[in-house]
Amino acid sequence: MGRQWGPAMRAAEQAGCVVSASRAGQPEAGSWSCSGVILSRSPGLVLCHGGIFTPFLRAGSGALTAAGAAFLPGDSCSDDLRLHVQWSPTAASPAGRADRSRPGLCTPQCAGLEPGPPARPRGQPLRPPHPAELLLLLSCPAFRAHFARLFGSEPAEQWRFASAAPDEEVSEDEEEDQLRALGWFALLRVRHDPEEEVGGRGPAVAVAPLGAVPKGASLLACGSPFGSFCPDIFLNTLSRGVLSNAAGPLLLTDARCLPGTEGGGVFAVRPAGALVALVAAPLCWKAREWVGLTLLCAAAPLLRAARAGLGRLCPDAAALAALLPPEVGAPWGLPLRDPGPPWAAAAVLVECGTVWGSGVVVAPRLVVTCRHVAPRETARVLVRPTTPKSAKIWGHVVFATQETSPYDIAVVSLEEELEGVPVPVPTEHFYEGEAVSVVGFGVFGQACGPSVTSGILSAVVQVDDAPVMLQTTCAVHGGSSGGPLFSTCSGDLLGIVASNTRDNNTGATYPHLNFSIPITVLQPALQRYSQTGDMGGLRALDHAAEPVRVVWRLQRPLAEAPRSKL
Repeated sequence: MGRQWGPAMRAAEQAGCVVSASRAGQPEAGSWSCSGVILSRSPGLVLCHGGIFTPFLRAGSGALTAAGAAFLPGDSCSDDLRLHVQWSPTAASPAGRADRSRPGLCTPQCAGLEPGPPARPRGQPLRPPHPAELLLLLSCPAFRAHFARLFGSEPAEQWRFASAAPDEEVSEDEEEDQLRALGWFALLRVRHDPEEEVGGRGPAVAVAPLGAVPKGASLLACGSPFGSFCPDIFLNTLSRGVLSNAAGPLLLTDARCLPGTEGGGVFAVRPAGALVALVAAPLCWKAREWVGLTLLCAAAPLLRAARAGLGRLCPDAAALAALLPPEVGAPWGLPLRDPGPPWAAAAVLVECGTVWGSGVVVAPRLVVTCRHVAPRETARVLVRPTTPKSAKIWGHVVFATQETSPYDIAVVSLEEELEGVPVPVPTEHFYEGEAVSVVGFGVFGQACGPSVTSGILSAVVQVDDAPVMLQTTCAVHGGSSGGPLFSTCSGDLLGIVASNTRDNNTGATYPHLNFSIPITVLQPALQRYSQTGDMGGLRALDHAAEPVRVVWRLQRPLAEAPRSKL
């Protein structure tokens, strides 16, 4: 992963664990599991997701949504609750790495699985799970408030946060329990030998203050897919991404997580290896479409809630609260106003009547977006920059390609300049495999600013040795159309996002396969118009050659011209 990821990887391996809950004497009742973070090694304090405790709540899951409910004592769960925590030896263990090829290493549940290609060494064989006790269930009120504002007011959008796919069979009661527990977490104490440190020796986890990590910053998610199922293979699985968006303690990342990683830790590259958040929901859908983003709850306010809960509910609160990790570093800025990387500020929200989408500033008074966002020439358009959030400038569409054009482009001339908004540098070269970022107002619109998603430039499609289409692996959603595609390293503008991919047979949309118009296609025409007002170069976009049209229709060019049968 590169040298810069080393501290985050070490912190994740030392803090990651898996938590399982079951009923005493009732193996047939099954078990529930999730990921967790070791906060303190001696005594062992673990923070995990609260969803696995809903089957054990004496008052049912309704207790989680009762008025004023911020935390619940451990005895709010039934007496038959049995908890176990399992972790792996740290990467720094002197015992070295284990031979994963020998039989008997994995748990019996894996008997029917067939391994894929060899992976990186995972470390020593796991120690047996340790019993644990539930100290308290806690939530972050600010997280729940922002969640209700962003997701609860739009039932028509069909947001869903269950751990199963929309087409899988999940009872309404189970789905309701999962939704109620979404913002809840649990603080546990591990019972272990006093001379043994939980999770092995190593530095205690440090916590990043809320707002210390800017939008677009690199993150490392660490969790155990499928929970306690086959932890020898899945424990502490890593996934890279960026902080895509933030609304107070409610965070989003494009790191890809799976069911069972709820409660897993998300760590920052800067501050080095600091715990930023815990996974609240690894998968979410909008209108039955996977959006490719993971919902997080910031760690700092959770730990503040834990201290408050311990002070009210636990007799040895002072001693336990002193063991909770401190916050390190200073806040970078207010999350709701955080513009992210400097080049991200060039992205703007474009509203044309009831239609809205994204755009990019290409000159002080010129914005480029997609035709399907602003389709009518002379139409009035409202443009909202990233900062300040309340700013808005009117403009009008001076050019929009025809519907028959392969290039879905519209140009907006503003009535006044966008002050303080940087004009990005257009690239002259494209490199397949380079790190790229998409900035746009998909998913939430203006509710919490533009989202940043990361990936690579997966393909540069050329016609006559000139790029005519770019493909990336960034997550792109409805509302991102017209937004900029940047080189993550240089900040240069690579293209304009035009669409993601839809399967016409199933209706499924794939956010991680999307298409952008190379800026090299547009730059000469934009420069000519900006300097002289001449639209000749822009009008030429309506007359692209047939091979270009074939590419954008996702068709294969014919080997030879068809012959007439007449």
